[in-house]
Amino acid sequence: MSQIAREKMDYDVVIVGAGPAGLSAAIRLKQLDADLSVVVLEKGSEVGAHILSGAVLDPSGLDALLPDWRSMGAPIKTLVKEDNFYMLGPAGQIRIPNFPMPPLMNNHGNYIVSMANVCRWMAGVAEGLGVEIFPGMSCSELVFDGDRVAGVVAGEFGRDPATGEPGPSYEPGMELHGKYVFLSEGVRGSLAKQVMDKYELSKGHCPQKFGLGMKEIWEIDPAKHRIGTVTHTMGWPLGKNAGGGSFIYHLENSQVYVGFVVHLNYENPHLYPYMEFQRFKHHPMVADLLAGGKRVAYGARAISEGGYQSMPKMVAPGVALLGCSVGMVNVPRIKGNHNAMLSGKAAAEAAHAAIKAGRAGDELSAYEADVRGGAIGADLKKVRNVKPLWSKYGLIASLMGGGFDMWTNTLGFSLFGTLKHGKSDAAATGLAKDFAPIDYPRPDGKLSFDRLTNVAYSFTNHDEAQPSHLKLRDPSVPIAVNLPKYAEPAQRYCPAGVYEVVAEQGKEPRFVINFQNCVHCKTCDIKDPSQNIVWTTPQGAGGPNYPNM
Repeated sequence: MSQIAREKMDYDVVIVGAGPAGLSAAIRLKQLDADLSVVVLEKGSEVGAHILSGAVLDPSGLDALLPDWRSMGAPIKTLVKEDNFYMLGPAGQIRIPNFPMPPLMNNHGNYIVSMANVCRWMAGVAEGLGVEIFPGMSCSELVFDGDRVAGVVAGEFGRDPATGEPGPSYEPGMELHGKYVFLSEGVRGSLAKQVMDKYELSKGHCPQKFGLGMKEIWEIDPAKHRIGTVTHTMGWPLGKNAGGGSFIYHLENSQVYVGFVVHLNYENPHLYPYMEFQRFKHHPMVADLLAGGKRVAYGARAISEGGYQSMPKMVAPGVALLGCSVGMVNVPRIKGNHNAMLSGKAAAEAAHAAIKAGRAGDELSAYEADVRGGAIGADLKKVRNVKPLWSKYGLIASLMGGGFDMWTNTLGFSLFGTLKHGKSDAAATGLAKDFAPIDYPRPDGKLSFDRLTNVAYSFTNHDEAQPSHLKLRDPSVPIAVNLPKYAEPAQRYCPAGVYEVVAEQGKEPRFVINFQNCVHCKTCDIKDPSQNIVWTTPQGAGGPNYPNM
C-alpha cells in the first residue's frame, strides 16, 4: 500500500468503469438490496465519453437486467431491418447470401445503437436507484489488504511531468475500499492487467487475441440513407496482409457508423491499419454511399477477440473482472455488449449473496461458474473455433470451416473440439526485412483523412502538465531494437499518431511520444513487438470525448 496519506471511504462494492458491465453490476446490486453502498468510478469526463458509439446491440443482456427497458425511455429505437454480407475486391463486391449462415448470425431483433448514449441512460437508472457515480475519476492504483484487493486509489492529480513525483499542486486522491472490487475497465485495462499478473489468472488459458477497431460517424445524403440497414464486408483492402473487415450501420438522422477492424496478429510490420481503413472508404460501394456526406466523429479502440479459450480466471481475493476486462466478444457476430451486461449482473448476484452471508474479500467463485456455465459461456463456446481457423488458415477457410463449426455447435457438438490460439499478437509481428513496405495513397480530404485531422474529431485532450501515461520499460528499445528489426511499427499501428520516429539531418533518430493524441485504444500495449510500451491510466479526465449523438 502506498505511503502517501489519503482519505478513505468504505463501500460494499467499488466498481471501476461506467461501461455496460460496470453499470449493469451497479444496477443489479441495488435491485437486490437497496441498502448496499455502491460506487462507480469513471475515468472519462462524463459517462459515455470514452465509449466509441455505434454498435448492433443484442438486447438479451438488457432484457435480463431491466425487462421493462422499452418503456423506460432507453435510447434504443432502431431495429435492424436488413442484413448484408459482402466479399470485396478492388473494384467490386459479391454478396454472400444469408441463408447458409447459422441462426446465431441473424440480426433479427437486434438494434443499432449509440452505446455511449445507452450507458448515459443506464447511469441515470443506476443513480435513480442510489448508486454513486463519479466521472473524471481515474483509478491510478490498487489498494491491498494482505493478499486481497481491498480498493482503489482514485482522483490523484498533480504529479510532476518530468519526474512523476508529487508536484507543488499535488492532490493525493482518495482510497475507496470495498468488500469487493469490480474491474470493468474495458479491453486491456491497466488495473485488470495488474490483477491478472499478480494472481496469474491467465495461467492455463490461451493468450488473449485482439483487433483494432476504428470508426467514423458520417452524415450522408438522406436519399442514400436506409435506416436499420447493417452491412458487413470482408476481403479488400486487407487481402492476405491481415484478418479483419468492416461494418456500416444506418441509424437515425441520416447518420451511418462506418467501422473497420484489423486483427492485431498480422505479421507484416509495415502494415498501417489506419490507412487500410481510409483506403477501404474508396471502394466504389462505400465511396458512393459517403459521397456528398461529411464525417462528424472519429475514434478507435482495441477489441478482445480470443473468446472462450482466452478468458482468464475472472476472480481473485476481493476482486472480479467483468466484461471486456475478461474478453467476452462474440467475434463473428461482432457483439459483446450483451455479454458485458450479463457479466455485470452475474457478478452483482455473486457479491450480494456473499455479503448477505457475511463474507468479504474472498473469491467470488459463483460469478465465474455463472459466466462459464451460463448464457455467456454458451454464446462464446459456439463460435470458439472461428478466430483460430481464420488465424491459421485464412479468410476462406474461416468462412467455410468456421461456418460449418458454428452450425454443428448449434446442434451441440464440434468436430474440431476446441482449437487453441497460438502466440500473442505482439509475438506474431515479423521482421521488417522479410516483408515489403506497403504503398498507401494519400488521403484526399473528402473520403479519407490523415490521422491528426481525424484525431481532432475524437475531441481527445490531455493536460500537458502531467506525466505521460504511456511508459517505456526501456527508453532505448524503440530506436535500438524496434527500428532496425521491425521498422518501429508504433509509427503505424497507433490510430492516433501518438508515436513518431524523428530523423533530423546530422542527428541520431529519436522516438517521440505525443501522449496528448491518445484515444485510449491500448493498441500499443498489445502490439509492441518488444512489449516495451505500458499503457497506464492518465490523471484526470484525459482522453477522448466522444460526442453525445
